[in-house]
Amino acid sequence: MRTSSFTRSRRGFSLLGVALSIVGLGVVAAFAIPRIQTSSERSNAVEAFAFLDAVRSSQDRYHARQGAFAARITELDAELVLPKGFSVGGVAVPSFETELKDGWELTLTRSGAPNGFGPYTIVFTHEGFDGVSSSIDASISPLHVDD
Repeated sequence: MRTSSFTRSRRGFSLLGVALSIVGLGVVAAFAIPRIQTSSERSNAVEAFAFLDAVRSSQDRYHARQGAFAARITELDAELVLPKGFSVGGVAVPSFETELKDGWELTLTRSGAPNGFGPYTIVFTHEGFDGVSSSIDASISPLHVDD
């Protein structure tokens, strides 16, 4: 005796159900992935800012003892952990000063950020973050306040 295809119970997923599920996941991913990437890159920037702030504090202490700022970060009294994914430039005299006793500048460069932000720089001076010389995107800057 043959069973009709209409009387057999159907098991499994329909093609339409699977297609709708895939479309739904795609929509969720379209919104979630950019937010995750921005959050990830912002955490890298926070690490870089913390490093530069530690350099600034250590430079202030060095200046108080020596009467000038350190020419190399290896001369500073802090145990500095270099931020991952950034290259650290050398300590330089800022363009608006004449020698290291008057001021310093340090640049971190993020080359080819994997999250679509491209390369950017973060510049700190003896006065703090230099937003004019830095090229970090405002959306990932720890100093940026969301509206």
